Amino acid sequence: MVKILSQGQAFGSPGIDPRWTHANKDGVGTAYSTSSNIWFTIWNGVVTEVYHPTVDRPQIRDLQYLISDGKSFFHEEKRHLESKVEPMWTHGLGYRITNSDPQGRYAVIKEVIADPHLSCILQHTKLTGNSDFISQLQLYALCAPHLEVGGRGNNGYAVQVAGHRILTAEKQGTWLALGATIPFTRLSCGYVGESDGWTDLADNFQMDWEFDSAVDGNLALTGELNLDSTKEFTLGLAFGTNLHNAISTLFQSLNIPFEQQKQQYNEQWKRCLTTSRSASTRDSIKPLENISYDDGKLYHNSISLLLAHEDKTYPGALIASMAIPWGEAKDDQDQGGYHLVWTRDLVSSVTGLVAVGETDTAVRSLIYLATSQQIG
Repeated sequence: MVKILSQGQAFGSPGIDPRWTHANKDGVGTAYSTSSNIWFTIWNGVVTEVYHPTVDRPQIRDLQYLISDGKSFFHEEKRHLESKVEPMWTHGLGYRITNSDPQGRYAVIKEVIADPHLSCILQHTKLTGNSDFISQLQLYALCAPHLEVGGRGNNGYAVQVAGHRILTAEKQGTWLALGATIPFTRLSCGYVGESDGWTDLADNFQMDWEFDSAVDGNLALTGELNLDSTKEFTLGLAFGTNLHNAISTLFQSLNIPFEQQKQQYNEQWKRCLTTSRSASTRDSIKPLENISYDDGKLYHNSISLLLAHEDKTYPGALIASMAIPWGEAKDDQDQGGYHLVWTRDLVSSVTGLVAVGETDTAVRSLIYLATSQQIG
């Protein structure tokens, strides 16, 4: 039974004018499976735009952690910590992120993938450092929904379901759900720049506000994670066409151990990049391991990167890039950008894939163009 909590509504509607995030990307990812209709991007050590249900529709601005000792400091991952992003495999698009305190007191280590079969982003997280010091820390998840490709008009709710309290957001029938394998001790939905968790913590290093809802505005969802029993957990961000769909997807995804999810995610990519995927007349990926300086790692990651830009609802449709140029200065009215199908960029991508021996995508793209372009 799902219960939307409604005891207290946030103040400061509608919040400051919404903006997207920086166009720079340190990584992008998606499951190879077509049943996982979700893509993620990474910049400066945090998850930025997440795309769903198609590769041209960003649904959040960013997802990151806030860290405080409750008395002397407050850190935002992307702004205050030193970040290192590494690919986890030669094949596939999973990332290990290490965000370190500049003073060396603690680090947040994250592994980010998409669920191999569901529309959920999984972020396995471990807080490390001196045990006495990290025992004093509070860790908060902060998510900025930009549902239906916009920061305005979002609705956020704290929800109780099956004995768990999680965060949700909705706009025009698209829902997201944010939860973890450990409980949230406190939840709040607020308007950005007025009553959101970042503004709350920046004031006195403590979470003083707990608002169950914030509607029709530019929102941020904040949840304090319970680290009493463990400093290691998995955070999930799921999407759905209604509240139950999003929550069910989140719980199904978090129920499977992260190591198992990670193995399946990697196997999907490795299988598609190391074996022939169709008729014997089409070769498998051409090897470059013996003539590259890094055993082919950059080569294979580049192939995966191109393949990840293909949509899963419209096969053959490759967008130019999962980015919004100058996004930090653009609002809801600027709907363009690189997350669109530009014929020039599509042709460049599939030409590169043909050069390495991957021809299936090129055939799908040719069919997509033939059924989409207007013939003058």
